[in-house]
Amino acid sequence: MSSILIVNPILYTAETNDIPKTASIKDAMIYTLGMGFVQNGHRVTLIAAADYRPVEEEQYDFEVIFLRTACRKLFLPRCLPYMPGLRSYLKAHAEYDLIITSEVFAPWSFTAVRLYPDKTVVWHELAGHNRMLHRLPSLFWYHIVARFLMRKAYVIPRSEAAGTFIAQFMRHVGGTAIDHGIDLERLDGFLETPAGTAPKKNQFAVVSQLIPRKRIDNTIEQFAAFYRDGHEDYRLYVIGDGEERERLQKQVQADRLTESVIFCGKLPHREMFPILAASKALLISTEKDNNMVSISESIAAGTPVVTTSVPYNAACVARKKLGIVADGWDASALERICSDNETYVKNCMSYRKKLSNRYCAEQFLRCPGDRTGRR
Repeated sequence: MSSILIVNPILYTAETNDIPKTASIKDAMIYTLGMGFVQNGHRVTLIAAADYRPVEEEQYDFEVIFLRTACRKLFLPRCLPYMPGLRSYLKAHAEYDLIITSEVFAPWSFTAVRLYPDKTVVWHELAGHNRMLHRLPSLFWYHIVARFLMRKAYVIPRSEAAGTFIAQFMRHVGGTAIDHGIDLERLDGFLETPAGTAPKKNQFAVVSQLIPRKRIDNTIEQFAAFYRDGHEDYRLYVIGDGEERERLQKQVQADRLTESVIFCGKLPHREMFPILAASKALLISTEKDNNMVSISESIAAGTPVVTTSVPYNAACVARKKLGIVADGWDASALERICSDNETYVKNCMSYRKKLSNRYCAEQFLRCPGDRTGRR
């Protein structure tokens, strides 16, 4: 049994500095990774920023510590939280066998690497410079701080794109990317039959924040064209909420699709997965994203993906034939995903074990064990 510390201050994406509150963090990607270690018999502690503490008290399967943030005008809690208590905690708890931090461009990763370079692994997602202040802080960090002051860090990318980017600045970058893990046991528990076995319904799903960059309007437009081309029995389930909801509902009304496009709001995983698993495809039209957890969740549920090439994990979708990747995809892509749906579903089911949180957790423990020789 290993003792694992995960330092991941940001538990979920916030588009503004007014971080929305949630009732639970158990659907968060990093909690799922923690559960992968627990299910494999390891001891886990998760450190997160107090700004992301849920509004309701809940019991966790492992220790979760919420640290307060400071200097909030400089270190924005939504994207770069600074937790002054982290250093003292790390110095007082040297017993961990492995420390996993998120992102190279992050003060918490810098702190962990400087204190424990030989047992810290940085799990890196970004595949480009942060655009804040015309990229100047990012350029300085990667070229100076990362290259020289974090040079002993071992970095594991979350995608091929992230690996290519960070290898420009860091010497010790793992050759195999580790994606966001999915709790397959929990997922299957939400379904009446195992994923991939129940017949697909004539429906598609969107799982997303309803915000401008996700371009849900494009998805609805292409579904409308597909619907009018002899597929009036199909439905589109829009799972998620956000500032665009009212505008999107008006778009649906104008297209006379109110009975065929169902806005579900934000759903917990126990309600989301049955809809996703019954759909013929997850539809994504995003203009800006990193790794999308919804892509991994869809594949794990046995549902192929129709997406733009923007998400970093779209490359895996294309390479493993887990769906269709095309910028500006249209109704013809929906025709293709439906006509060959059985093949795509089989590909998803063959690949899903590599998305397991237990599988992903063990990949971290297979990192080079002796990193003391780094210079």
